Amino acid sequence: MFFYKQLLSPKLTLHNYNSQVNEALINIKVMNKVIRLGMPVRQ
Repeated sequence: MFFYKQLLSPKLTLHNYNSQVNEALINIKVMNKVIRLGMPVRQ
């Protein structure tokens, strides 16, 4: 949760509950991609 709040906004911007859930899921997917880019590649 710390990385989520540091990299992305700590507040959700949408008002509808379903939209907030989708926004959070999209933000988590983005965060996972950023983390994967920083990981070393195994050979």
